[in-house]
Parts: sequence; structure tokens; C-alpha cells
Amino acid sequence: MILTTNRRTAMTLAGLSLALAVFSSTPLPAKAQDAEPITDPRAAIVTVQTVVPGDARTARTLGQTRLGSGVIIDSSGLILTIGYIMMEASGITVTMADGRAEPARAVAYDHQSGFGLVRLLRPPEAVTPIRFGDSNDMDVEAYAVVFSGGMTGPTATPVQIVGRRSFAGYWEYLLEEAIFSSPPAPMFGGAAMLDAAGRLVGVGSLVVPDAAGPNSRTPGNMFVPINDLKPVLGELLESGRREADLAPWLGVITQEVQGHVVVLSASEDGPAAKAGIERGDVIAAVDGAGVDGMEDFLRKVRDLGPAGVTAPVTILRRGEGVIQRDVQTMDRSDWLRLNPTN
Repeated sequence: MILTTNRRTAMTLAGLSLALAVFSSTPLPAKAQDAEPITDPRAAIVTVQTVVPGDARTARTLGQTRLGSGVIIDSSGLILTIGYIMMEASGITVTMADGRAEPARAVAYDHQSGFGLVRLLRPPEAVTPIRFGDSNDMDVEAYAVVFSGGMTGPTATPVQIVGRRSFAGYWEYLLEEAIFSSPPAPMFGGAAMLDAAGRLVGVGSLVVPDAAGPNSRTPGNMFVPINDLKPVLGELLESGRREADLAPWLGVITQEVQGHVVVLSASEDGPAAKAGIERGDVIAAVDGAGVDGMEDFLRKVRDLGPAGVTAPVTILRRGEGVIQRDVQTMDRSDWLRLNPTN
């Protein structure tokens, strides 16, 4: 779906009306009304800055200083953000909506969903936490408001949902029901998507050129649905990580080229590197079954079993032909240098 000028204008007007309602407690139309009053959410929107040690696994690819958004989700100062902002961080500073800088600490990182949790060292004052909504209600063509952090204060961007579909990431990341919205929001990493009732339905992850679908040429953002957090939140708070149903991780960065999965790199000391998989290898099959694209590759690996399972991988290597490699998978969190605390 490509948004026409008229459609964009209508979307903007509808989204602005929604934003004004969220800000001002003005009653929404009957179909968007909620039993509880809507309060201004901006005080709960924060900016998250992190410092990562030079020897962190992700320092080279994601940098040693990172900046993103976050949203306060409980009265103790628990902040939900996107994981790549805070994983492996040794120092975390949160800038509140009023400009105050507050220290925080890492609580949890979940590779499978992509969520990250940090906590302020002291509870916030005069901040109403944002409550969870139901991300399953965010159908295509629904409107929402994306709240982003920023050094000059929170920003509200009216958006429309333009896609609900699976998403496969080159870092062995697979979401079943990602939310895609347009137009793009600033400071999208960790940004909060709120529904018409002012409830949190998604957390920003990426900017994408095809939010409305492959070849749509609709710039926007991919959001991780809040429903993906609900079943594992208790585990994350208790242990700093997911404890059950861990996805197997090979440790490859890949690129899909006309349906072929090409290895761009094998993570240092990761399972694939230890098994002899190299840059330029083409992953042709998993457990004897041919691979058709990145998503199919990830699904076939996950179908083998949880982290720790052996993945028989067939690769094609220039000059050597077909090669079989047995990869002893692991949980990616065991490879990262994480130090979450409660």
C-alpha cells in the first residue's frame, strides 16, 4: 500500500486529533472511548543514554555510546526500551521529560523479543506510568501516536498502522507479528506507540523503507508488539533474561540475496565460527531441508529445538562446493557480556 497525498493528509488530520485527545483528556469518538480517563503521557517518556565498554560483543557494530527513547511502566521507575540501546551497557543515564538527568541501571535484555528494561536508581516523582494495551487491536489502518524522547523534550508523531506481518532480521531475529507504521518517528529506538486510550501497544525498533509491505516504498518504523513482553516480563524481572523456550543461535550475520542466505560474518567465538562457517558462505540447507530466504532459514533452525541443539547446516563455498557443518547452537545471551541487576 502506497499512501497517496490525500490519504496522507487524512491520516495526518486523524492522527493529530488522536494526539490532541491523548494530550488533553478531550473525549474521543465513541469507537475510541475507554472506560478510564486519558492523561498526558509525556512525563513518562524519557531519553536513554548508555555507555558500553570497548570489549563488549556489540561495541564494534552498535557503538560504545548509544541514544534512544524509553517509557516508564511502573511507579518504581522501571523503563521499557529497545534492547540494542542498553545491552552490555556499563553506564546508563536517563533524561526525564523535564530535562533532569537521572542515573539508571540495567535490569534485563531479551534477544527473542528485542526488549530491554532499565530502572531509575530512585523512583520518579509526579510521573504516571504508561499502562499496557493490547497490541492485537492494532490492525492495519488504525491510528496511533508515537512518543519519542529527545534532549528538548518528548515528541509526538501521529502515525497510521500500515502493516502487520512477520519480520526477519539479519542478526537472527524473528518476530511473528511486528507492527509497521508510517510516517517515521524521530528517536524511534525505544519510542512508545500508544493507542487511542493512551496505552502502550508497541516499542520502536527500526526505520524501514517498506513499512506497508515489500516494494511498497512507504518509509516508516517497525515496532515490537507489547503482547510479546507480557508472558516473559516476570522472568525478565526475576532473572534479567528469558529462562525458557530459548531460541537456538548460530552466531551469523546474514543477508538475503534473491532468496539465498549469504553469511556476511560469523560472530567471534560464536557457534558458527567454531564450526568453521565463514564470510561469503551461502547457507543452502538446514538438517537437509533447502533454505528459501532468511525467514525460512531462521524458522528451520528454530524447528530443530531450543538453544543447545545441534544444527546440521549445509553451506556452499566458492572454490570448495558443498560443505556440511554441525553447529552447536546456544542462547545468544550467554555469548553477550551482559551484567543485568535487579
